[in-house]
Amino acid sequence: MKTQMNPRVFWGASIIVALMLSSTLIAPGASDQIFSAAQSWAIDTFGWLYVASVAAFVVVVLVLGFGPAGRLRLGPDDSEPDFPYVSWLAMLFAAGMGIGLMYFGVAEPVQHYISPPEAEPGTILAAREAMAITFHHYGVHAWAIYALVGLSLAYFSYRRGLPLTLRSGLHPILGKRIHGPLGDAIDIFAVCGTVFGVSTSLGFGVSQMTAGLAYNYGWADTLSLQVGVIVVVMGAATLSVLSGADRGVRRLSELNLILAVLLMVFVMLWGPTLFLLRALVQNFGLYLDHFVQRTFTLYAYEPRAWMADWTLFYWAWWIAWSPFVGMFIARISRGRTIREFVVGVLFVPAGFTFLWMTVFGNTAIALDLGEAHGAIAQAVDANLSTALFKFLAYLPGAGFTSALAITLVAVFFITSADSGALVIDTLASGGADETPRWQRVYWCLLLGVTATLLLLAGGLGALQTATLLAALPFCLIMLLLAVGLVRQTNADLEGVAISEDAPAVSERLKRLFVPASRTEIARQILRSGVPALQSVRDAMLEEGWAESDVHVDEEGAAALTIHFAPDRIFRYHLAPRSRPLAAFTALEASESRRSHGWILSGWSEAQPEAQPRKRDLTGLSAEQIVHDVLLQLEGWRPGR
Repeated sequence: MKTQMNPRVFWGASIIVALMLSSTLIAPGASDQIFSAAQSWAIDTFGWLYVASVAAFVVVVLVLGFGPAGRLRLGPDDSEPDFPYVSWLAMLFAAGMGIGLMYFGVAEPVQHYISPPEAEPGTILAAREAMAITFHHYGVHAWAIYALVGLSLAYFSYRRGLPLTLRSGLHPILGKRIHGPLGDAIDIFAVCGTVFGVSTSLGFGVSQMTAGLAYNYGWADTLSLQVGVIVVVMGAATLSVLSGADRGVRRLSELNLILAVLLMVFVMLWGPTLFLLRALVQNFGLYLDHFVQRTFTLYAYEPRAWMADWTLFYWAWWIAWSPFVGMFIARISRGRTIREFVVGVLFVPAGFTFLWMTVFGNTAIALDLGEAHGAIAQAVDANLSTALFKFLAYLPGAGFTSALAITLVAVFFITSADSGALVIDTLASGGADETPRWQRVYWCLLLGVTATLLLLAGGLGALQTATLLAALPFCLIMLLLAVGLVRQTNADLEGVAISEDAPAVSERLKRLFVPASRTEIARQILRSGVPALQSVRDAMLEEGWAESDVHVDEEGAAALTIHFAPDRIFRYHLAPRSRPLAAFTALEASESRRSHGWILSGWSEAQPEAQPRKRDLTGLSAEQIVHDVLLQLEGWRPGR
């Protein structure tokens, strides 16, 4: 197969990854300090932005999913989903939260239980607060971040025909400039974020696997063992990524879900089953009761470090991960409606996560209060990687369940790696679905090499911090994605096109400081305006809809006239128009004393006596003027 890549994105991202790795390998301690200081500053200064943005993402996704736009399909109106519903949900789950649920399913609720932000530690109130906080961090807010990115990419790719890359989501705002250096920079940013985010997550997975092997089988938890695990697992991930999303990733994700459900059902049946069912209902009620309050909580009046260490950390982490997870979700969601997408991405994985956290978190807290006598809390405080296995030791069949847990982490490891490699390959290839095998293998190996080198050099923390730091600029990009998606769906519902109606930045800056002359405006009318009017006229005549003509007068003005009937005439005018420039001194305040500049003015009218609204079209291309004509014709069309 012929190589398919965007060389600027492919090699640009590779060089940046190499430079970042070099800095963390040469001086991991210094890099960690620098990145940590920068991250602390970002969270302290822009924590309010993270909270407000995540709240906005939730609102936008819900409005799109359950509003009129919900019926729009991610693809042509007659398209069908690529994957069965169960397979689709399994892949969503595996890519979005897999390793995190295994690593933090026991650890996080217990951490909040022993060190809550408000309640007395180690009490029943602390246990209730711990579960409410855990639900908040892993619930709708996290999946709304993923859903927004995935929905934007899927919509613009499958319905609008743009490449499956992040830049496509900004098309309603940037227009054709997404195909230039600015679009390349966005995709490079996404590739680097995905490489570092997946690599650090793989580091967590390796640490938990080797800790489990050491805890259960007495193996020495050494760097050699960690590197060996990476080699074995990444080899399996490479084989999976070569088979593509339809085979390897799909089947591994389904296996993942089956193993996860089996482990969860076992814990639920052998644990305090009735208590867990009651706790699930109450936890969900607490989550709903505090939904709005926790959404906007910043502890502004009583500042505490807990907010930065937990909620803001999680929002930054989910945002940093969203290019990877969102891209993967988009890749597997072709053919579904926006409403199906939102329900599937927002609620189903969140619901499963709530059940998982209740089963493992509440059981761990109950055991810690009872027969464990605080041993689970001590294990969590000592080493998060061993918390799950210490917890399973208090249940029957600890040897089997621990082996199952290690296997599950390994499968999550594989699915995260192969999903990440496929996503990165798609970004670096300009959205291509089919790429040469060597490109997919390249990114898969790069993920494994990155994780290995960071483990060996102790630079995992530094890179994790750098990844979180990158969440700040991507948060701004996500806000633009939300604006572009809302704008495009509204336009599609109304049956109109979005104009790339802004001149180039250089043109706008030029006219800001150097007003155009009448000669320049007359030249633009002949170069762009008249061809635009003629193209509309020719299209009308070709379709046989109406008698149309274009007229250019001696003053340089042009007009398109469309005769629908003797009493139904549409006219569109282009003409130079002078206007006084801004006054900067008292002497220039009088209009007669001001300098004048010229603009290209466009307006439409149905009858000569109508009062038209004139628009500034200076600097627009012929295609953009055509779009404006069609918009005015759409608003005036006969019968309205």
